[in-house]
Amino acid sequence: MSRIVAIILGGGSGTRLFPLTQQRSKPAVPVGGKYRLIDIPVSNCINDGIKQILVLTQFNSESLNRHVAQTYRFDRFTDGFVSILAAEQTNENKDWFQGTADAVRKSLRHILDLHPEQVLILSGDQLYRMNFRDFDERHTASGADITIATKPVTRREAPGLGIMQISRDGRIVHFREKPSPDELDSLVSRGPGLDDERPLLGSMGIYMFKPEVLEAVLKDDSMTDFGKQVIPSSIGEKRVFAYLFNGYWSDIGTIGSFFEANLDLASDRPALDLYKNYLPIYTRARALPGARVRDCRVDEAVICEASEIAGADIRRCIIGLRSKIRRGSTLEEVVIMGADYWEGHFRDPAAESFSLPPLGIGENCVIRRAIIDKNARIGAGSRLVNEKQVENLDGDNYYIRDGIIVVPKNGVIRENTDI
Repeated sequence: MSRIVAIILGGGSGTRLFPLTQQRSKPAVPVGGKYRLIDIPVSNCINDGIKQILVLTQFNSESLNRHVAQTYRFDRFTDGFVSILAAEQTNENKDWFQGTADAVRKSLRHILDLHPEQVLILSGDQLYRMNFRDFDERHTASGADITIATKPVTRREAPGLGIMQISRDGRIVHFREKPSPDELDSLVSRGPGLDDERPLLGSMGIYMFKPEVLEAVLKDDSMTDFGKQVIPSSIGEKRVFAYLFNGYWSDIGTIGSFFEANLDLASDRPALDLYKNYLPIYTRARALPGARVRDCRVDEAVICEASEIAGADIRRCIIGLRSKIRRGSTLEEVVIMGADYWEGHFRDPAAESFSLPPLGIGENCVIRRAIIDKNARIGAGSRLVNEKQVENLDGDNYYIRDGIIVVPKNGVIRENTDI
């Protein structure tokens, strides 16, 4: 495993996750109260002994760069690293990354300089736990040039994914990127893990390549995307096999999927159970006190360090680091990302501008089905409930996406606002 190089794709501008990606790249979006999305693939790698990890990104990468630099520091007795590879101009290339395959192509010289035995390509915006040791063993045993992680999916899920059909030995014989419902019957696969409810194999966007094969399939500059071009063109030309994965996997592609994946972490039996220390999710170490909760009703909630909650009703919520929720407020199905600093800290704008509401959630607020991004301020007496069930709207210092109210990073909602 020490000779595997992992490439984590930072993604494009992240328009479907706007406004969470307004000031940060997709892998830097906070998740689960104290983590960032980048922590998921990096932790999966570290847990399985993969410690040469490159993160490819180009949009809003400053906060991601800082998080990686502050979090992943291996000791001097290992050659492990987690390094950012931002889009760079060279004598051969003056352009930005044009897609997933183009990003890897333009970083290929840095990848091959590490002399990997295998190259593992991962997405930076997914929630899952996978055994990469088993993935590597299956890849090697099958003699595959390329192995694609796949997951059984329903007919309803299939049109949003790359769908492949396999032979009896697991070799991929057909591949369609986001097929129409009329094409699904011709893509049904048979085998262990597949049934009438989930008869199709969806690509998880996780690939393992022999390095020489990766170099060969990327020679055509017109192919800029793995799912749409590189993988389909490799079927029949290369030995491409499927790796069947039956665990939890969520593609965080939209505000709706991000919201539901977060709330599931607070459930009694979460699909991705973080309360198993033998497979930890790593993140930045912080010297913060525990949460302080007084006179509250709390049910199905994750409350992170340094949070302070008094006299509030909290139901099915994620409460991020340094969150402050004041007396009389009711929160139901809310993801609060917390704050980067304490109330009254010199970084707190309210320390100099007394016209601003205090950091966090004010008194007597009612908030339902909402995402409150970092350092946001919700003024006392505000109601964020979307009673008209609007699906999408750009408001004054707030947005509605997939029916979910989103207050952006550093957003300010004035006292007694009704949304």
